[in-house]
Amino acid sequence: MSAELSRSKVQKVELEGLLDYYLYLPKDISESTRVLVSVHGISRNARTHALRFASLAEQHGVVVVAPYFSERQFPDYQRLGRAGRGQRADKALNSVLSEVARTTGVATNKVYMFGYSGGAQFVHRYLMAYPERVISAVLGAAGWYTFPDDSMRFPYGTKSNKRLPDLLFDPKRFLQVPVAVLVGDADTERDEALRKSERLDSMQGSTRVERARRWVMAMSASAKQYGLRTEYFVSILPNSDHSFSRSIKHGAMAEHVFGFLFEPRNVQESALLFSAPYAESLPQWFSLTNEPLLQKS
Repeated sequence: MSAELSRSKVQKVELEGLLDYYLYLPKDISESTRVLVSVHGISRNARTHALRFASLAEQHGVVVVAPYFSERQFPDYQRLGRAGRGQRADKALNSVLSEVARTTGVATNKVYMFGYSGGAQFVHRYLMAYPERVISAVLGAAGWYTFPDDSMRFPYGTKSNKRLPDLLFDPKRFLQVPVAVLVGDADTERDEALRKSERLDSMQGSTRVERARRWVMAMSASAKQYGLRTEYFVSILPNSDHSFSRSIKHGAMAEHVFGFLFEPRNVQESALLFSAPYAESLPQWFSLTNEPLLQKS
């Protein structure tokens, strides 16, 4: 490991000519240490992501990598960086992961991922494009989604887009990646940051909660068509609006993220637990089978 890197401390690393990222290394690491990539939203609070996850990363023995996609270099990072709209965010992340592997000795060819808001947009599109690199992922309150529909051009669906000419989306591969979606119970406002259009509202819903539910249902149904039993969950966070910090503080989002990614034996139990207080008002939380996780009595 590079002598310049510290253990048990969030540190900023500059990848010259490309982008900065924040890195947290637990006390004990080896080649097999798990890696969590955490991607910011449009507030671009990459350092906050690393800081908020640091204690749990130490507890679970996980490396945290939080890339900083600047607005100047990566204005289209949520959609991976289409031609003519800045640099390619997906390729930048791949370079960061190669650098982390080189400087720490930790294998980064397969990682766990989390993203919040715009970062959740990036994460689910990245895992669709690079499913072989993602073990599992958690999406926090994405504004809108790419659906597993090859009749619609990316980023609405998975039909190829000439602005990302080298990317092909293979449902047989990306539908094997387990995903949990977390949304705050008060994240129902159609605020300025939410992408809106008649087409989008009609297809995905008018709020982040509704869009999350429809995406999970679509992914679950598509996986089933391919004979896959991949787990998809959508769960609600208590006392949380569209804020990363408040979702961490009031909705225990960090614990939910680490529970899904690094304690898989608790996934089904956790999905029920997260949703249970809201069964009467929001009962339609779906798992792979498209059966409600919670039934009204």
